[in-house]
Amino acid sequence: LAPWVFLFLIPAITMKSFADEYSTGTIELLKTKPISDWQIVFGKFTASLLLISIAILPTFTYIYSIYQLGSPVGNMDFGSTIGSYIGLLFLAATYTSIGLFTSTVSKNQIVAFILSVFISFFFFYGFAAISNSLDNNLTLQKFGMIAHYKSISRGIIDTRDLIYFISITILFLFMTKTRLENE
Repeated sequence: LAPWVFLFLIPAITMKSFADEYSTGTIELLKTKPISDWQIVFGKFTASLLLISIAILPTFTYIYSIYQLGSPVGNMDFGSTIGSYIGLLFLAATYTSIGLFTSTVSKNQIVAFILSVFISFFFFYGFAAISNSLDNNLTLQKFGMIAHYKSISRGIIDTRDLIYFISITILFLFMTKTRLENE
């Protein structure tokens, strides 16, 4: 359920990042400071990701409750639980980078939100849907986030999945920096 909640939560957090800077004209003030465009992008990325991580923290009470209520106490699969949290962090980083990019595309926050939801949805579920319509093409399914997220959430931390999330995040952060340079 968390990836679907993140699909709307993260674009709502990131939609204002650059779109508000452009609409109010404070982007010029920010760009005249002695910091690079990468520092601006990473600062906004880190701040958004930190806020999302803080939003995840209260869910640790569920882990403690399940741990205490298990029969016997502590009877739970820690591998899949830790894998799910690692997957959520990588998914949040990817959604955040997409949200920052769409925030540079438009000066309107609502347009940035809708674009971010659409692109994030396509990367998360779009490739799997296209694959299912083409008789479960596994190669095409690997381009989507859902296959990589499910793999990590089972407790299997594969470098292919980590490289996938990191590369998509870096791609969108690079596109954000490029858009920021061109404005």
